Amino acid sequence: MDIDTILRDVDVDVGMTKRMDCHFCGGKNTFTITNSMGSILFNCYKASCSVSGNRRVNLTVNQIRNIKQPTVDEKFVLPEYIVPIKADRFTNPIGGELSWKEKIWKDHCLHDVKEDRAVFLIKDSDKGVVVDAIGAATDKRLPKWKRYGSSRHPFVSWNGKGGDGGDNSCVLVEDCYSACTASKHGITGVALLGTNLLDEHKRFICNNFDTVVVALDPDALQKTLQIRKELQSWVRTAKVLRLTDDLKYEEDIDINNLKEMVWN
Repeated sequence: MDIDTILRDVDVDVGMTKRMDCHFCGGKNTFTITNSMGSILFNCYKASCSVSGNRRVNLTVNQIRNIKQPTVDEKFVLPEYIVPIKADRFTNPIGGELSWKEKIWKDHCLHDVKEDRAVFLIKDSDKGVVVDAIGAATDKRLPKWKRYGSSRHPFVSWNGKGGDGGDNSCVLVEDCYSACTASKHGITGVALLGTNLLDEHKRFICNNFDTVVVALDPDALQKTLQIRKELQSWVRTAKVLRLTDDLKYEEDIDINNLKEMVWN
């Protein structure tokens, strides 16, 4: 059975996903079909199966009328104890240089004075409105990361070419530090804030970029390959960068390989 026959025989409402056994590899409940506003996205999540892609279909008048409006995130209010970072917060009394973390805090963060956390703001890509924030511990306190709101938006550090992604490429990473490191080198960094790829992440990437390089930490290679496979039906090009160390540590070989992969 070919893919077009399968898609024709399976009815999926707009905004819905159906999961089933894969006709091609025999994977149990690994094949999904999603109707995203008339774009039919299909993908098998089994690592050994290469079936994925998309098809365009015309929406009926009734389907267009019945499309649910996207849920609006509850308005996020930044806690009053999150304030601009004071310059002397990172002054080294011995006169040494700032650590790589402190440089990122100084350039990208606010300060949670209540828990002494460096706070990264999460903004809506369309309006630039702050919809959430995530705080990184500056010491050994737990949890290491604290989400202040309930949104499912990724953290984005734009590449500085106008705030719109510039060259329509991004690198997908795990945390805010790696995203900020990427933008320092002229590449927009999108942080999952973990290793799970959510539907909100897919839609954001699809709406803003043509090419995505997946560069999770070296110990998450299998997850990296899985995410790349999922994104193949959402963007024109999805690539994998095998890092020698976490991107935030800015190893020359990793930065050079990332630039080569994005710009060539």
